[in-house]
Amino acid sequence: MSKEERPQAQPTNTDPNNAAYTDDLEAELRAAAGNDSDDNASDGGEDADQAGPYAVQQRRRPWLTAAAVLVPTILIAALAMTLVYMWQYHWRPITVRVDGTGMSVNVDTTVQTLLDDHDGFRRKPGRLLAVDGTVLDQDGGRPIAVTLNGRPVKPERYADTLVGDQAKLTTDNGKDTTEPYDVVKTAIPHGTDIDILGGGIQIVTQRGRDGVKELRTGRRSHQKATVVTVKPRDFTVRGINPSPEGRKVIALTFDDGPSEYTAKMLDILKSRGAKATFFDVGESSDAMPDLERRMLADGHQVASHSYDHPYMPSLSRDELRDNITRGFASIKAATGKQTRVLRSPYGAFGEQQWKDAGDLIDMNVLWDIDTLDWKRPGADAIRKAVLDNATNGSIVLMHDGGGDRSQDVDALPGILDGLKKQGFTFVTIDELIEMSGQRLPGDGDGAADGDGTSEGTSSEGTSSEGTSSDDATETSDGNAA
Repeated sequence: MSKEERPQAQPTNTDPNNAAYTDDLEAELRAAAGNDSDDNASDGGEDADQAGPYAVQQRRRPWLTAAAVLVPTILIAALAMTLVYMWQYHWRPITVRVDGTGMSVNVDTTVQTLLDDHDGFRRKPGRLLAVDGTVLDQDGGRPIAVTLNGRPVKPERYADTLVGDQAKLTTDNGKDTTEPYDVVKTAIPHGTDIDILGGGIQIVTQRGRDGVKELRTGRRSHQKATVVTVKPRDFTVRGINPSPEGRKVIALTFDDGPSEYTAKMLDILKSRGAKATFFDVGESSDAMPDLERRMLADGHQVASHSYDHPYMPSLSRDELRDNITRGFASIKAATGKQTRVLRSPYGAFGEQQWKDAGDLIDMNVLWDIDTLDWKRPGADAIRKAVLDNATNGSIVLMHDGGGDRSQDVDALPGILDGLKKQGFTFVTIDELIEMSGQRLPGDGDGAADGDGTSEGTSSEGTSSEGTSSDDATETSDGNAA
């Protein structure tokens, strides 16, 4: 209630000189003062409420002023940093050379962006081909090829590979690829090339290997094509007569041992410092392994003369292979050393024997001086047969087993002394081969000569080349079908 609306107290006694009047007046004044106090208190509260937010704003005003200055500063700084970053890592121009031509690009340019922006520099992706070579998709092959600073870039990395400042790029057309296909493999039997006439040593110069051909069926085109993936390689044997240039060497050889005469011959050879090659029969090696080991210990070569001295052309393929294998096994059992050098009994080992068992041996060693000691012509005749016919690279045939070899024992000292006087050096068969420059064949001979490359179109993920003669079905990703 406002002061104007408040009713005024009417004193009951209006005489100012009357004591009662005075008392009434004081009471009315006190009541009025009390009402004013309440009103003032009420008004003061309302004023306080209205002044409260203003007072808070008055207290916060310094922070608002600071914020008004700081926020724009931060925004300007952030904008400046963003512009610097964008310039440094996106907008800044750099120079690159593509196929010898310089150009300016943004620093964030990738290989893919560069190709897209310049229409692949007029290069074209490869084509997707059917297995028979017809085109299925002009652009379905490998993407355009790119090298960056001399290193090829994988197509799947084009989009995230930055070219870099001063980079040198080269481009090339993409390669054609062949559609995925299923494969049936079959073997191509290898042939033989055997020319052994007139050679003192028949030696393997190239091991045979079957070829492989694939019948490919395209998964998309359903076309079929036959492709040779591994060329067959002929098994090749040559007859040679090694004669090391600038030397005067001779190879003494002894057959049919070991026997009771072998130790005496070893003593004579050792006393003259001479080496020889012993072609031993497997049965005898089994019976006298100590002599086999002594031969090796004295520096001689030990090779095989079959297991039991058969006429090899009369054997079946399986019998021939078994006899050769057993003869080699006996020597290894006695000496611990594997050999693949053979002298066939009677020197009888023709083209058919090579076809049947050529994979088991490296060489068949014959001779060019036959002492005919098996006829027992006498020690002088044996000695004369050697000394009168010795030439550089000669291979001399004698025996230390298979009968009475006393004449060989008697003739041997004179043979060694006479050959030394003629200036000969004694070598083993392996040494003679090596001196002549002929490479000794090994198990892996010719295994990696480059003939196994694919002919015709190839498919990404095709199965690896093999040499198995079994038919096989495979998929172009190498998984069994």
